[in-house]
Amino acid sequence: MEPPTRPRTLSAWLSALAACALLLASPAGRAGPPAAAAARPVICLDPGHPSETSAGTATASGVTENHLNWVVALKLRKLLEARGWKVVMTKSSEGEKVTNRRRAEIANAAGAALMLRLHCDSASARGLAVYFPDRQGKKYGVTGPSRAVIAASRALAKPFYRAAVAALKGYVPSRGVHGESATLIGSKQGALTGSIFARVPVLTVEMVVLNNPTDAAFITAEAGQDRMARALAAGVEACRGIRPR
Repeated sequence: MEPPTRPRTLSAWLSALAACALLLASPAGRAGPPAAAAARPVICLDPGHPSETSAGTATASGVTENHLNWVVALKLRKLLEARGWKVVMTKSSEGEKVTNRRRAEIANAAGAALMLRLHCDSASARGLAVYFPDRQGKKYGVTGPSRAVIAASRALAKPFYRAAVAALKGYVPSRGVHGESATLIGSKQGALTGSIFARVPVLTVEMVVLNNPTDAAFITAEAGQDRMARALAAGVEACRGIRPR
């Protein structure tokens, strides 16, 4: 077999180079997506409730936690997408019931850099608090999360908290960073169910305390929801690229 004919003139060389450029520019000529698209970090937003355990709490006027979690999550999704994040939601509508196990499975399947669970609390003191899995728990015969997930979640908790609290200064006080073993459910089973089944880093944010009138007034106002979404976005951005030591 004779070797392929090579272009012998400058014009022929230029034509060959142009053909190569067209091939590389076409979908068939690319080995994969552009580097910028491939590098987009993934976050899973989990607007809490309703689940198999609870429909959540409510304000004295009847505004539900489920509604507020959903509204803030939608605002946060828009902010994060504008910052280059790929956002995966654990439910597709406000009233959709999703088990806590399934919520974790959605985050796992997405390969999320972080699963951020949004809730509102009922407590004696007002303000924002962040929880991370600090030990393994057991649910439905499954033990989890792994030591690696615990370490990764711990590494993200404080940077997220500091950035969010700074953005809320003067509006919502802070209630600290805590291990899930300090929660009612965590104290019983070791960790929250959503964390037990998580194979990605997970943080739970209690954005405000709904039984507190001041916190309730803040989060039920659209301006407060916008500010909370911006604060959470700042927290997420503070976690970008962090790895456990």
